[in-house]
Amino acid sequence: MIARVAGAAPVAGNAVRLLRDAAENYPAWLDAIAAARQSVRFENYIFRADAAGQPFADALIAKAREGVAVYLLYDWFGTFGSASSAFWRRLRDAGVQVRCFNPPRISSPFGWLGRNHRKSLTVDGEIGFVSGLCVGAAWLGNPAAGIAPWRDTGVELRGPAVANLEAAFAETWALSGPPLDAAGDRHAPDLAIDGGVPVSVIASQPNTMGLYRLDQLVATEARRTLWLTDAYFVGTTAYVRTLIDAAHDGVDVRLLVPGASDLPVAKALSRAGYRPLLEAGIRVFEWNGPMLHAKTAVADGSWARIGSSNLNLASWVGNWELDISVEDTEFAGQMEAMFRADLTNATEIVLDLGTVHAAPQSLAPHPARRGSPGRIAAGALGIGSTVGAAITNRRALGPAEARVMAAAGAVFLIIAAVAMLLPRLITVPLALVTLWIAATLLVRAWQLRIKGR
Repeated sequence: MIARVAGAAPVAGNAVRLLRDAAENYPAWLDAIAAARQSVRFENYIFRADAAGQPFADALIAKAREGVAVYLLYDWFGTFGSASSAFWRRLRDAGVQVRCFNPPRISSPFGWLGRNHRKSLTVDGEIGFVSGLCVGAAWLGNPAAGIAPWRDTGVELRGPAVANLEAAFAETWALSGPPLDAAGDRHAPDLAIDGGVPVSVIASQPNTMGLYRLDQLVATEARRTLWLTDAYFVGTTAYVRTLIDAAHDGVDVRLLVPGASDLPVAKALSRAGYRPLLEAGIRVFEWNGPMLHAKTAVADGSWARIGSSNLNLASWVGNWELDISVEDTEFAGQMEAMFRADLTNATEIVLDLGTVHAAPQSLAPHPARRGSPGRIAAGALGIGSTVGAAITNRRALGPAEARVMAAAGAVFLIIAAVAMLLPRLITVPLALVTLWIAATLLVRAWQLRIKGR
């Protein structure tokens, strides 16, 4: 079923190690890079030239100077303003092959909305890492200032599934320029580990919705537990309905989300969606630290997922994402233990006399800063759902949604005032955008016609 709905068949014979936060992930990544003999393939949505990024830049430069084939792919929007041209030039001058994914193009007015949100690293085709962590100082925190690091989760992978990680990298690399020279990569043909676990590498692309179908399948098939951790939860109606149905069937469904977010509107949108979950008996927790950035799931103590995908349409439909699913009771047990530990630093949200609010923590089971375009899109969908419900009266609205509606009302009021008092501020930009789209369509039609001839 996983192979069919996600387009990713499980590969047996792998060793998987769970890594928590930058304190465990970053050193493992740097150690693997330092041990590289043939190749390093590194892609990440955000790569900042700060206290976190400089050590990685130095490590990649050192390996390139040793003759190792080093490839670095970063996302244009995610890394915009995070590193200077001199930073990238230093890497390129040392022999690191650096590419920027999907910068804006005149020929594609809205093509920039699809982002490479993947976070992966492979070395020599033998060891790989998949996670929700980007490369930035926020994941390190600032102990001297009393600022905790961002909470995030990753995995180290050894075995034949690493080849699928490399194939996923080759795919996005080729979208940013000439493809990799496959003849230059000669890795060990048999990496299977005796007694290893099955791993599916889910390399999502825009509009494929493989992970969305998988997340719905897991929520449908879960029989005992389904524990979800997500940084930007804005579930679709269908997915929320699936979670509610699971809870009604007696499944212990829990959702851990940030209490504070780097996207200001995210918390309001998440809280606006709590009511139907809580009414169904789903337990919702908010992280007490500065930011919860992990994207994980564990079901029935036997299946787990870790990677870059959030539970929203931006990840399910719009982005290039990378996740792994693991079918193994021991690993799933580690994931459950980590989830329980996270709940000790979280506040449970409850319904009391119809009001959604925080409550003292209880672990007992129930009786029955700048966002990415993906996060912005997910937020827009949430706002659209609330505003649409208010206008059409198609569902009941709760007090948690008042802030979203007030903000949306203020924005519409400002737009109306500008349209009446200064109409050119509305019509001129609209005309320019329309001309841009028209020119793009005409040029591409002409190019396709010439190609057909």
